[in-house]
Amino acid sequence: MEINLSDFHFLRPAWLLLAIVGALLPLLWRRSHDQQRRLRAIIAPHLLPHLLVTPTDSHHLRPVHLTAALLIIGAVATAGPTWEQDRPAFLQNRAPLIIALDLSPSMDASDVQPTRLEAAKHTLHDLIARRSGARTALIAYAGSAHLVLPATDDPALLDSFVQALGTDLIARPGKNVAAVIEQAKRLLQAEKAPGTLLLITDGADTTQLDSLKALLPGNALQVLVLAVGSSNGGIIRDASGQPRTDSTGRPQLGTFDSAALKQLAAATDAPLGSLTLNNDDLDWVEGHARQHFQAASDEQRELQWKDAGYWLCGPLLLMAWFSVRRGWSLNWNAVLLLGAGLALQPAPAHANALTDAFFTRDQQGRWAFEHQHYPAAAELFVDPYWKGIAAYNAADFDLALASFAQLNTAQAYFYLGNIYVRRFKFEQAIAAYRQALTLQPQFPEASANLALAIALEKDTDSAEQNTPEVKPDAVKFDKPPGKGQSKPVQTRQAASDEQWLQNLTTSPANFLRQKFSLQDQKVAP
Repeated sequence: MEINLSDFHFLRPAWLLLAIVGALLPLLWRRSHDQQRRLRAIIAPHLLPHLLVTPTDSHHLRPVHLTAALLIIGAVATAGPTWEQDRPAFLQNRAPLIIALDLSPSMDASDVQPTRLEAAKHTLHDLIARRSGARTALIAYAGSAHLVLPATDDPALLDSFVQALGTDLIARPGKNVAAVIEQAKRLLQAEKAPGTLLLITDGADTTQLDSLKALLPGNALQVLVLAVGSSNGGIIRDASGQPRTDSTGRPQLGTFDSAALKQLAAATDAPLGSLTLNNDDLDWVEGHARQHFQAASDEQRELQWKDAGYWLCGPLLLMAWFSVRRGWSLNWNAVLLLGAGLALQPAPAHANALTDAFFTRDQQGRWAFEHQHYPAAAELFVDPYWKGIAAYNAADFDLALASFAQLNTAQAYFYLGNIYVRRFKFEQAIAAYRQALTLQPQFPEASANLALAIALEKDTDSAEQNTPEVKPDAVKFDKPPGKGQSKPVQTRQAASDEQWLQNLTTSPANFLRQKFSLQDQKVAP
């Protein structure tokens, strides 16, 4: 273990005053046991050495010396010696990432199989799976930029929207990176943390490059450019796989503008990478995002320092053990209490008498939650909000529903809406999201989930209305009159079920297409 003396300091230096008490304790003890000093007031000084017999003491170590050592070492341990900054192990998972995917028609080029867009979506699927538990937002852009999903830690929800993206969702042509940066800035303001913007594109609009630098919010936002395509370009195909043609009937070619991408990277001070067949592109994105978050966080906040005082707990206990010697007497109650307080370290939050004596149920639940023992945390928590969060992460939605129902906060209603959506109770979900927005109007996650719940409810109602009426193949009656009973023989409804599922699957794309169209109409000149 290497110690940097230039960084060595104490977290709680006031406790070092206790070390002074420990250093003075042997002197005070020696003074109190000085027989000559006590008898000088009643016996002449020239007679005192001849009248006082001092026995020879072969024991140089006394209980007071061990007590002093315990106080000194305990004071140093409690003061918190440190020389190393503490970076949480989960820091890399906390780095917010904003993904901006280019949906311009050139992304349908087939120089990257099957198309540039599909290759990018496959890469994003793997990236989202890697970042499970981290907050990731999604923006789609072409001639305009649109927020698809605000920062979320739900990889399944995020991936469902990624897979729904297509080049036919945005009508405006172009590659408006400036609008993407504006969207990313608003997302970072909501996150209140530095983040990374990942641009996945095959080109750039060189006419707006000069203005991009001024739009970047300092060190809070890092831009990464991930190029998609090959230098030879490729044929642009439609959704059915047929080549798109121009006015002369020739196939349209998707150009891969490497020069424009280099200019874009230079204008935004962004590292430039490209899709790969292995995981190098994923490592590249994660590495840059993690490094930027760490560097920017160091500038914005003071890092915690590792408390190394626990290293002294072993010597303290060893000294206390050696202090038990025959013929020694000392009131150790105060010392033992001090040693127990210094040596006490956080223990696993198991429900037993010992942990209950030192930790509350919520403290035990928080330990289990931070170590991702969500079922145990849900059982331990008393606070209804944290019990609901733990139960939600443990997929115990009945307990989560009961816990959040006790609260009247925006976050509680937001999670209630999520639970109702998972159970296909869209009406209750919509009501919960609206109540969350009433309590907290600036709640982008609730706004996005409310729009999704409304779209899903409409698609479900439409599917039910369009389901053909299925008549029974036959109605059979018992022959004896008056004792019979009709029995409809049900036919298979696979066709209607499949139609409902298809409508549900395509609903994110329909919802995004309508949303992007309305937003473009509002900002149209």
